[in-house]
Amino acid sequence: MDKASDSVSIAELLDERRHLLNVACSILGTGSEAESAIAETYRQWYELPDPARARIAAPRSWLVKLVASICSADPSAFVLDDPFRTAPVAVAEGQADPDLDCTEPADHARRSLRARRSRPATPQQHDAVVRTVRLACAIGDAPLLASVLADDVTAIFDGGGKVRALTEPVHGNLEVAHSLLTLLTPRPGTTLHTHSVNGSTGIVACYDHRVAAVISLDIAGPHVVEAWVTLNPDKLRSWNPPAAEPGYPGLS
Repeated sequence: MDKASDSVSIAELLDERRHLLNVACSILGTGSEAESAIAETYRQWYELPDPARARIAAPRSWLVKLVASICSADPSAFVLDDPFRTAPVAVAEGQADPDLDCTEPADHARRSLRARRSRPATPQQHDAVVRTVRLACAIGDAPLLASVLADDVTAIFDGGGKVRALTEPVHGNLEVAHSLLTLLTPRPGTTLHTHSVNGSTGIVACYDHRVAAVISLDIAGPHVVEAWVTLNPDKLRSWNPPAAEPGYPGLS
């Protein structure tokens, strides 16, 4: 099972993906085939048992060797991108337990809804908590971040099998704080902004002037009860229009 300690920064995730795309394009020559090769590379990564992944000391080097091998083989030898956008790990787990895919997220959603109904946050309270989360992540303040997370908070990371993100929900304020700080603590080229997300104030993380993560926060009273972190490049396309100017308009 994934642990919060397995998380990596946005900069590392996106640099890794770009490097893999460069390797794939240099061999295949076209962007569409390269994307399919990257999808197959991450599919094989997530098919590895957790202990096997944990033994790989340099995941990026392992992935580079794999994508080069895939691209050098017959392009028909690997499966093209899943048209249903199903994360590879979800497919594998779903075969073992048909209810596993939907039951846990559904339970989290129901628990989050109950918490929000029992302790509703006003729009002003919601925005204040979001600003505190952004500030804590921007300055790397773990105690400050944990102070606005509920004890039983859950964070869900959606990489869609397209980046090396956590595939299991993270539970508990200390564990969630660690995973969010690892992902979002600024590195060169990384910035954090508050922005409307699904009708409420959320957080948008940019790397090299492109939106790299969108975070929706469910808040009850003064605490975050659930965080949804979207890292899947396919789901972020609408945030990164081709003609977007650096900095993406409207972020603050």
